Amino acid sequence: MATKDNKQEEQSTKQQESEEKVQAEEAQCSENDAEVEGDADAGKDENDPSKQIEKLEKELEDSKKEYLFLMAEFDNFRKRTLKEKSEIIKNGAENAMRDLLPVIDDFERAIKAIGENSEIESLKEGVDLIYNKFMKYLEHNGVKPIDSTGKDFDTELHEAVTMFPAADESQKGKIVDTVQTGYMLNDKVLRHAKVVVGQ
Repeated sequence: MATKDNKQEEQSTKQQESEEKVQAEEAQCSENDAEVEGDADAGKDENDPSKQIEKLEKELEDSKKEYLFLMAEFDNFRKRTLKEKSEIIKNGAENAMRDLLPVIDDFERAIKAIGENSEIESLKEGVDLIYNKFMKYLEHNGVKPIDSTGKDFDTELHEAVTMFPAADESQKGKIVDTVQTGYMLNDKVLRHAKVVVGQ
């Protein structure tokens, strides 16, 4: 009798297990069906022309906003750069002119002294002082005279105004005299030296 009850229990357990298995399989199938339906809906969304148009319009709107922002930024940068450049040019000239004012003061004093004093030596000394002060100012701003007399003629630095017969062979192609001094601003020629060249 006990064995019969055991057999019935085993059968009912097996039946219960098989029912649970069937239910689990059905649940799995319904999940798979839902996924397939979801994929199909997603595919429909992608293939739906109105959805594609809406997506493209949004992308176009974003691109327009970004483009307008970049254009505004560039315009601001351009205006700022022009303003800075004009200020640099203006201030550069301002500083140069301000530093020249003491030289003008010295010239005014010299002109006044010429009217009051007839001593040539003191006047010459005063003009020499003004000249040296002015040359120091130029040197401070990167302007230097081109050393010419006795040097080899160089078309990059010199401009020949005339040729002069050389006294000996060693002076041929050399600068015999400087008619007008040339100047360099840093490493650039500001004015070529006008020279007489031996031939």
